[in-house]
Amino acid sequence: MLKQAFSGFFKLFYPNLCHVCGSDLVQGEMVVCIKCLYQIPLTRFWKHADNPVAQAFWGRVNIEHACAYFFFAKGSKYRPLLHKLKYKGKPEIGVFLGNEFGLVLKDSEFYHDIDFVVPVPLHTKKLRIRGYNQAEAIADGMAKGLNTQVSTTHLLRNEFTETQTRKTRAERVLNVAQAFTLNNTCEVEGKHLLLVDDVVTTGATLEACAQRLLEIPNCRVSIAALAYASK
Repeated sequence: MLKQAFSGFFKLFYPNLCHVCGSDLVQGEMVVCIKCLYQIPLTRFWKHADNPVAQAFWGRVNIEHACAYFFFAKGSKYRPLLHKLKYKGKPEIGVFLGNEFGLVLKDSEFYHDIDFVVPVPLHTKKLRIRGYNQAEAIADGMAKGLNTQVSTTHLLRNEFTETQTRKTRAERVLNVAQAFTLNNTCEVEGKHLLLVDDVVTTGATLEACAQRLLEIPNCRVSIAALAYASK
């Protein structure tokens, strides 16, 4: 009885709620309730080599494949998930959705042989401000779903760039062109790397990262974003 009372008191001040609809999570549910997880607007791009995310990189960078997990449409009830993940101190959203994403990619003919999941790195200054890298949280979950490893030491960010928000594609490319560097890459030579970010819009940051990773001998690079900013 006392345990139930304490549990009710704890939930009053620290409610375990779905990050989409705000309903109470029941036993077995984490981060997002089953109903909202079932209704998430999946792209299913991982089933098609010529999907819109992949096409965005054609002629720009020589990647293997590219996809995104769900649509990031304006007005969608799922849009706040990314805001909470990136700005509201909720890395568990990235880990949870990343794991779900990794599980479907594991069954894809294009992504089943991933050796390392590589998150788009943050500059150390921004990392101190935010406290964590949202792309790394996603990568942690994806690596678990794919049953593979996360790499956070081979691709580094060596420049603190301005925010990409409200920049044109050309401005975004210039903003991040020299922002990334490689470190001690012997371990990932000849491997299939999955480059991961939270949202793909113009793809400028992912393009810059992929170009750098492709400097590693015999390395193959694919791209996966948690969300696709559809119009």
